[in-house]
Amino acid sequence: MILYFIVKYLHVLGAIVILGTGTGIAFFMLMAHRSGDPAFIARTATTVVIADMLFTASAVILQPVTGGLLMAWSATSLGESWLAASLGLYVAAGLFWIPVVFMQIEIRDMAQKAAAHHAPLPARYFMLYRRWFTFGIFGFGSVMAILWLMITKPSF
Repeated sequence: MILYFIVKYLHVLGAIVILGTGTGIAFFMLMAHRSGDPAFIARTATTVVIADMLFTASAVILQPVTGGLLMAWSATSLGESWLAASLGLYVAAGLFWIPVVFMQIEIRDMAQKAAAHHAPLPARYFMLYRRWFTFGIFGFGSVMAILWLMITKPSF
């Protein structure tokens, strides 16, 4: 019984890390972008890439492991509509998050180059930032919906 609650704690902690890191990354990237300063954007994006790899990636791996254990130990079926919807949204969130990581790397590289050459940010930066922002809304929205489904466990 204690092992179940430890795994449940880790599952909830993973959700908190995903949401918290996502919120922090979005805020700091937005503030850096608003500054228009390539050096500041480069430093921020460097930290963001590290945070995503360290925190988000480990939590993303932890979630299906802990969720699978909880599902097995509580005899929850994949036929539960809330669980099926959560898993579909988890895949959708991943499909938005994976490209975002690569966008962040490219944003960082473009900002570093602009800062090194005392040049303005290229047009591609602005296009990529808008895409990053849009993907972030859908990815983060999917995670928020999963959290609601996990708490309420509605039946469709």
